[in-house]
Amino acid sequence: MNSIFSGVGAIFAALAVMLGAFGAHGLKSRLTESMLNAFQTGVEYQMYHALALLIVGFAIHLNPDNLLLKWSGALFIIGIILFSGSLYILSLTGLKYLGMVTPFGGLAFIAGWIVFAYSLLS
Repeated sequence: MNSIFSGVGAIFAALAVMLGAFGAHGLKSRLTESMLNAFQTGVEYQMYHALALLIVGFAIHLNPDNLLLKWSGALFIIGIILFSGSLYILSLTGLKYLGMVTPFGGLAFIAGWIVFAYSLLS
């Protein structure tokens, strides 16, 4: 299997594990409960979508000409960066305006799942 999405998914999964451990052990005494919960939400959604990227990579391996699969993978990557990334930065810096970025990542996740479903059903 030669898909960039599988490799990126594996990297994002490893990062999610590392960030989850960092949050649980390194940030527990430094962040408020609310900020720690936001950080953990970023970790959870990163892991879910890292696994989705692995699935997209396998699907592309089976159907390499399906452009919609590639779009869904790209949307999952954008979602991880915007959604999880904004939650990490918000939690660590307290910059509240970054909360405005988070919903765009959520929309990218939703669009990624819709495009993925459509690519499989069409």
